[in-house]
Amino acid sequence: MNVPVWLWFATIGGLVAVILADLFLVDHKPHAVTVAEATRWVLFYVALAVLFGLGIWYFAGGQYAGEFFAGYITEYSLSVDNLFVFVIIMSSFAVPAIHQHRVLLVGIVIALVMRGLFIAVGAAAINALSWVFYLFAAFLIYTAVNMVRQGAGGDEEEWKEPRVVTLVRRVLPVTDRFHGSHTTVKLDGRRWVTPMLIVMIAIGLTDLLFALDSIPAIFGLTQEPYLVFTANAFALMGLRQLYFLLGGLLKKLIYLSYGLAVILTFIGVKLVLHALHENELPFLHGGEPIPVPEVGIALSLAVIVGVLAITTVASLVAVRRRPELAEGHGTSVAVPVAHSREEAEAMDRHDREIDAETARYDREHS
Repeated sequence: MNVPVWLWFATIGGLVAVILADLFLVDHKPHAVTVAEATRWVLFYVALAVLFGLGIWYFAGGQYAGEFFAGYITEYSLSVDNLFVFVIIMSSFAVPAIHQHRVLLVGIVIALVMRGLFIAVGAAAINALSWVFYLFAAFLIYTAVNMVRQGAGGDEEEWKEPRVVTLVRRVLPVTDRFHGSHTTVKLDGRRWVTPMLIVMIAIGLTDLLFALDSIPAIFGLTQEPYLVFTANAFALMGLRQLYFLLGGLLKKLIYLSYGLAVILTFIGVKLVLHALHENELPFLHGGEPIPVPEVGIALSLAVIVGVLAITTVASLVAVRRRPELAEGHGTSVAVPVAHSREEAEAMDRHDREIDAETARYDREHS
């Protein structure tokens, strides 16, 4: 796939424009997110991804379009599992409901920039060393085993503060309360960092850790850096709204870990077959390619969609029959999403009163 430089710049420019529009439309007036609002934004971002994929189909052909859709669905589905940890981070930092969308937005922009660098390094490694596919495959299968253990254990996701965040706390003075949406504030003649900045960094760095399994997974579906980057970008951009939309539904997806484990194992096997087909290791078949069958993108897409559909339906059916299963699954912390406009307004009033009290304190000590 020959992607000219101008298309890279145009794509990145388009993504930046969408993010800025989202920031202006949603975050120019911080507020609690309603289910209806989150639904509209999720559908909007999914529609953007679908239109982008159809554009690839029109200009580059069905093969590359299939690779994009397979990568996008895989990245998005892996992100759903990561939302458990995002919920715990938000709760750990006690982020006010009206500011959670901004935290996710900035944190995910940080993650997208770092993922871009990670993708560039991964693409360079794959082009130079075909045996890297074996490493990716081993890591994916290892991750799949851990997901099965997690699903079988039924324990809550554990989250530990990244060391970089801990270092920031030690080096910079951090206030003990949020100061509206400000990341820094001047108190008693001294500049302080607020928990808002800390939680943004925590979200971004935590997502980068998740990328250690999602990036190798998508490289198992396509080796085109442009498709890898855009699939990640669309998945991340829609992740914020999905965080609010799924809310309590996260607890009901009790078999999601098993489904993702199957998908990662499938992609891991696909990577091994591809590595054998491109073999350059001298101790295997004399360094010559091994004629093994390769898994086509159509089959990959069918397997990914099928596994996700089966695990989702099975989870919802099981929880409907035995509601207690949801209580023992995932995090016990709820996402602060409003189910009506009245509920959103009540949440807004509560958080704005706290912000107003903090603002008075800031004026007295600035």
